[in-house]
Amino acid sequence: MIVIYGIKEKLNPIKAALSDVIHSCMQSVLGLPEDKRAQRFVPLNAEDFYYPADRSDAYTVIEINMMVGRTIATQKALIKALFQQIESEFGIAPVDVEITIKEQPAHCWGFRGMTGDEARDLKYKINV
Repeated sequence: MIVIYGIKEKLNPIKAALSDVIHSCMQSVLGLPEDKRAQRFVPLNAEDFYYPADRSDAYTVIEINMMVGRTIATQKALIKALFQQIESEFGIAPVDVEITIKEQPAHCWGFRGMTGDEARDLKYKINV
């Protein structure tokens, strides 16, 4: 699950394309399949989004929730790919992008009526 926050006037016009860029990075770095896109966009009014004074109104926050298992190198590669692709596609400087990866043990995930540690049919690897 990925949650993306930003000022609505900046985020809404690029939402679909940003979704594609994020998912492309998830596919290339983590090996996620095409049909494994789980994203939520939260466009905010400017008065509801406080951010550091040295950032622009393009400031965008990306929270990536995933099961524990990816190596530090893989996580860093994902973060760097996102910075690079977002700057390349939208001209948003890395200083205006904040990315956090939040990992939880598989037993803390619930989907399709089971917990993550019970799932045996995932179409992608967790330990990459």
